[in-house]
Amino acid sequence: MATVIFHNPDCGTSRNVLAIIRASGTEPTVIEYLQTGWTEPQLLALFAAADLTPATALRTSKSPAERLGLMDPDVTDATLLEAMLRHPILVNRPIVCTPKGVALCRPSENVLPLLEKPLTAPVYKEDGTLIATPDAAD
Repeated sequence: MATVIFHNPDCGTSRNVLAIIRASGTEPTVIEYLQTGWTEPQLLALFAAADLTPATALRTSKSPAERLGLMDPDVTDATLLEAMLRHPILVNRPIVCTPKGVALCRPSENVLPLLEKPLTAPVYKEDGTLIATPDAAD
């Protein structure tokens, strides 16, 4: 199994996670899910592997979740899943898959336990804040 990142290049956290993966010497398969969309089996498999539900994977900020009425606690997972298939932006990101597991990598540091190889250099956010050092993934 290769490393895969479900990525939004407009998202700083997603860019940071991609940088961390690459700093480990791994070039992941990058899936820009806003362009490709999701399938129901794909989302269900990702959620199961990452121990997520549609409710816990719902992106609530900078998404149409509130406008679509998805923030109500009575909204079912089936309704959320259907909305995520119609509006891929509703799925929080990035989701990373490696042989070590699958996780929603928000915050960026959540990717560290998934790395197959250690970091080769420190990784910084775009604003210069240190994210991780080579010893952080141990």
